Amino acid sequence: MPTDQSATTEYLTTPEGHRLSYVDFGGPGRPVLALHGAYGRGRAFHGLAERLGPRYRVIAVDQRGHGLSDHPRDYGREAFIGDAASVIEQLGLASAVVLGHSLGGINAYQLAARRPELVAAAAVVDVGAEISVPEDTAIAGLPQRFASLQALREGIWRAIAPFGVVEHFDESAVEDEHGWRFLWDAADMAQVKRGACGAWWDDWAGGEQPLLLIRGEDSPLIPPAHGADMVRRRANTELVTIEGAGHDLYLSHPDQFAAAVRRFLDELGR
Repeated sequence: MPTDQSATTEYLTTPEGHRLSYVDFGGPGRPVLALHGAYGRGRAFHGLAERLGPRYRVIAVDQRGHGLSDHPRDYGREAFIGDAASVIEQLGLASAVVLGHSLGGINAYQLAARRPELVAAAAVVDVGAEISVPEDTAIAGLPQRFASLQALREGIWRAIAPFGVVEHFDESAVEDEHGWRFLWDAADMAQVKRGACGAWWDDWAGGEQPLLLIRGEDSPLIPPAHGADMVRRRANTELVTIEGAGHDLYLSHPDQFAAAVRRFLDELGR
């Protein structure tokens, strides 16, 4: 699968005893903690890391239930927020810039509101303050193993089209002696999605740090009216829309996405 060979995979253990994997893309610049979306993995941010470096150093976590991290039973809000807080504390990143896509975006703005001493600024990518996500029955119905990488990619494309892009899932695809499979478990992901659903306006409006909200023009997750409402309800918030982009815009429109993030980060340093 696509990887950045210069990146190093490392591990830490949370106070609850769960092991989290993370990728440090390295460099001398200001650290940016990156949190992927559901079904994703930290290594998928290698394109962003290349575009932001060396001025910014991306550290991307495999969140619980994803990638090489542990699969505990708890996929609630407090669990995800606690994990992100542990990463910041153990790696000495406070106060951190936190970037999150989808599930990671919810975690980012909730962390900013509930643990403000840990977060200097946040970039929230294509997720709203009200989450209502239907069950991913098509993904849940996929086989556990595929005969080839091509069969895996065709299967996931049929399950997600036209909502996302296959590349979002690629980094979680691995081969073993029985064929190709994903590192995540579909039943776990159903719990993750259920735990993310809700109206999180108190968390959204509770943070005061600089925040960049990025939405895809063609994504259903942040309709224009909802995006405008999010900016209205939270001070110190900027909205950027990537034209022609859907939900996985960090992969489908990497140059435009990275340019928006870099401009936001550069302005923080002025």
